[in-house]
Amino acid sequence: MNYRRLGNTGLEVGEIALGCEGFIGKSRAEADKMFSLAFESGVNCMDLYSPNPDLQKLVGEAIKPHRQKFVLQSHLCTEWSGGQYRATRNLKAVKTAFESSLKNLATDYIDVGMIHYVDSLALLEKILSGGIADYALKLRRQGTIRHIGMSSHNPEVALKAVESGLIEVLMFSVNPCYDLLPAGEDCEALWSEESYSAPLFNIEPSREKLYETCQRQGVGIDVMKVFGGGDLLTENSPAGKALTAVQCIHYALTRPAVACVMSGVHSESELMSSLAYESASDKERDFAEAFASFPKMSWKGHCMYCGHCAPCPEGIDVATVTKFLNLAKAQGAVPETVREHYASLTAHGGDCIACGACEKRCPFGVQVIQNMAEAKTVFGR
Repeated sequence: MNYRRLGNTGLEVGEIALGCEGFIGKSRAEADKMFSLAFESGVNCMDLYSPNPDLQKLVGEAIKPHRQKFVLQSHLCTEWSGGQYRATRNLKAVKTAFESSLKNLATDYIDVGMIHYVDSLALLEKILSGGIADYALKLRRQGTIRHIGMSSHNPEVALKAVESGLIEVLMFSVNPCYDLLPAGEDCEALWSEESYSAPLFNIEPSREKLYETCQRQGVGIDVMKVFGGGDLLTENSPAGKALTAVQCIHYALTRPAVACVMSGVHSESELMSSLAYESASDKERDFAEAFASFPKMSWKGHCMYCGHCAPCPEGIDVATVTKFLNLAKAQGAVPETVREHYASLTAHGGDCIACGACEKRCPFGVQVIQNMAEAKTVFGR
């Protein structure tokens, strides 16, 4: 398992993490088998949005031997009512549900306390000014939660939350279909057939800005909906062509600020399909050729950080130089951290000899030579 730093939290998480969907309704024996496979494979992180007390107890028992090294992400603003999960913004209910979750999980702290499912600006304002944010900050001061996060499907809302300085971790839906769609408060649109009825071109600017802002400000992203609820893995994919689990995971993990993918697996075989990413070859991970062949989607002219431009005869890591360039352009200035990371590269945009080898290999027609010249201008080398 490869481990990545989760933003500025100091936490190191495995690239493949667990979502909780697949454990709902599982017997103790079934869950133990899946957890054993996960632990043996180096998985050290899980997102637990469900307030189901039986599931919380099951998870608490399973991770108990690993608790000090296990990163548990659990949600504020969910409650168990009438035998069902529901989101709540009632502060009293939020407190009661969170306190119950600690008891059920048999732990006195949560590594990442995730404010649940904030998809509208009005709701975000309510969170920030209506007591929930203050409650989360109090829990962090007490050490009951170590870091504050938020889950969202709306890039405009997520960006506002990141810019507010409240959150350290963002749980966001990232995949190559959703990334082409405009921001909106109705998350159902992300998997609606109507959203993909017309041709789509390049990543939606608000999503790109969100990822780059998270990277710049040290807010770690953990990914949900990496398979689009499984749709991207079938011929009924909104893209018009099935992708593999490994390709979907690699796409998400190559976005700025992304640390891990929450795999909502329902069986050992599905978990194995996700874990296969860690031993997959570069060819198996490659999504560029598949993306370039999608019938109704195009990333023409947009760097996907896929690495097809390599190798450069001058040793330039073109994808990384382009990523740093995009971060600086999004900021409208060169942040010190970006400047230092760029300076540490063994070759820079200014080393480009304009041979064009990279542009011939790029599946998306990116003007690499122009980007390298711009990087030289922006960074001075």
